[in-house]
Amino acid sequence: MSLSGAVRRAVGSLIHRGWAAIRAAGAVTPLSPAGYRFRRLGEGALLSFPIGAIFGEAWIEIGEHTLIGERVSISAGMGPGVDLGPDSIVRIGGSCSIGRGSHIVGHQSIDIGDHVFTGPYVYITDQNHVYDDPEMPIGRQWPRNNPVAIGSGSWLGTGAIILPGTRIGRQCVVAGGAVVRGEFPDHSVIAGVPARVVRHHVPGEGWVPPHLDGAHVELAGSLDTGGALVESAAVNGVLAEAAAIDGALVESAAVDGPGHRTPLI
Repeated sequence: MSLSGAVRRAVGSLIHRGWAAIRAAGAVTPLSPAGYRFRRLGEGALLSFPIGAIFGEAWIEIGEHTLIGERVSISAGMGPGVDLGPDSIVRIGGSCSIGRGSHIVGHQSIDIGDHVFTGPYVYITDQNHVYDDPEMPIGRQWPRNNPVAIGSGSWLGTGAIILPGTRIGRQCVVAGGAVVRGEFPDHSVIAGVPARVVRHHVPGEGWVPPHLDGAHVELAGSLDTGGALVESAAVNGVLAEAAAIDGALVESAAVDGPGHRTPLI
């Protein structure tokens, strides 16, 4: 190895070791000075460095062993230094993982349950601008708040957007890129723009499209005769089309993060 190569290798090693040390020192934990600003930062919780925009910590609760990824922004209120009242506004449960670059923007109430995992660049907010006056610039119209709740055990795919007033049940999957508003029951697979339920778990039936909720369906054919099976499914044209579209959407959610899998539907 040449002298310049050896120097480059040594400098690179020092840079990587130094960056690792900076990340470790810059992370926020319950024992960090910055950690004391939160209303609650549970044991084992960690906000990774580099940290995104964080303010309103006195109205933010983060549960035990929750990991907040790099450059995640979490805010309560319109800006720092505002008295938001006696109650917390943003509540993230225990053992959650919030993907890098995500934004959680709270003004009234955002409640994220335990064991909720998100891919990167997810956006969750309980406030949106209105369009009451068609002549006034939309950005100058006073926004409205509507609480958001995300049930325990749910998974939000990369780039999902959770809009004000959304209530997602327990153990739900939100596909990557979905724009979600409304109420969704437990054990739902939610996808699309605007988002809808594309699969729902029915005890004794498994995962079914919403229009077959609770109905027993038998398809002629077998796995050995794939053509016949597809042909018999095509007789029920709506079912075949829904399966083809929904399967692709769920698959896109399944690849958003390593180690996290959606059911094979």
